[in-house]
Amino acid sequence: MKNKLILFTLAGVNFTHIMFTMILMPLGDLFMEEFGINALQFSHLVSVYAFAAFFSGLVGIFLMDRFNRKTTLLFLFIGFWITAAACGMVVSFEQLLLLRFCSGAFGGVIGALALAIVSDLYSYRERSGALGIIMAGFSAAAAFGIPFGLLLADWFSWRMPFFFIGGIGLLLSLFIFLSFPKIRPATERSVLNFKDNPLRKMLADGNQKMALLVAFVLVLGHFLIIPFIAPYMMRNVGFSMQEISYVYFVGGALTVFSTPLIGRITDRIGPSKALIYFMLISFVPVVVLTNLSESALLWGLVTTSAFFVFGSGRTIAPQTMITASAPPHTRGGFMSLKSSLQQLSIAAASFICGLIVTIGEDGKFINYDLVGYLSIAICMVAIWLALGLKVARGN
Repeated sequence: MKNKLILFTLAGVNFTHIMFTMILMPLGDLFMEEFGINALQFSHLVSVYAFAAFFSGLVGIFLMDRFNRKTTLLFLFIGFWITAAACGMVVSFEQLLLLRFCSGAFGGVIGALALAIVSDLYSYRERSGALGIIMAGFSAAAAFGIPFGLLLADWFSWRMPFFFIGGIGLLLSLFIFLSFPKIRPATERSVLNFKDNPLRKMLADGNQKMALLVAFVLVLGHFLIIPFIAPYMMRNVGFSMQEISYVYFVGGALTVFSTPLIGRITDRIGPSKALIYFMLISFVPVVVLTNLSESALLWGLVTTSAFFVFGSGRTIAPQTMITASAPPHTRGGFMSLKSSLQQLSIAAASFICGLIVTIGEDGKFINYDLVGYLSIAICMVAIWLALGLKVARGN
């Protein structure tokens, strides 16, 4: 029961973290008008978070396994929600850019820490179900957090969603401080010793290097089609802005329930089989979505929701296998390095997608179907690589 409470708390932490990273994009026009910035400057607000998260992940390699998980979680999460709430008080573009960087420095490692905690608490055979609950926090942020944040911005101002995130963060921090148990990593130390280089140990282990490669390739294949889902549904399929909100609400709401279920199924049949089954099933909505033409609202929602459900569900098994590739004494640092590489993978996926997709004379997107096929090919490589991973001793 205590472990379940920890999982739901971590899901809540992920909810606030993902809501903050996502809420900026649908509020883009408001920010550009408020601060008098252009589209390029706005893109800096989006990318600076990932940039900071990449570097904080590298630092985390050396620090994540040196302190108990509760202390680390409180430090990172309090720093995150304070800087996130402060975004609601800025008066200039430069201030917002700086605070977004600071939020990324704290928040960019939270996901890695959550995976490390789950791996500490659950054995390899039980881990997928636990990861499904954690991932439900991501889904809830898309389904409920973003629409509610947009309502707050519409009712009050664009500042209110950031104050809301800060308030939720304060309540969760108090709960973590009062109720969370101390979870000690295998090599907890309060004094740094850089001669004991965890990065060197990870890179000397072929299994861990392969797991990091799997993580990079998996995210690359998964995120390749994501940047253009909303624009494609509007220009090529004919959805309105309001109907786009239905896409995220329905798809996110379904994955709140589907990810824990897929996690339990993965525990029952084993990660290797689940990896193959759910990955192959996920290719169907990928092909349909990237080839979709003007369609009725219902069919569009069925297609996008299927991608949400199976797109998120296909990541549970490989994540389970990746977390088991590192021994307990380097688990936190390994997750931190993995998080950094995934930030690079997300940036690469957006760049590659932008190179392939173009706008035709009729204003519609061209070559999005090629992005879908490339995504499938990359995910097939991820399957092949993941099946070669081994479970490290102690998992």
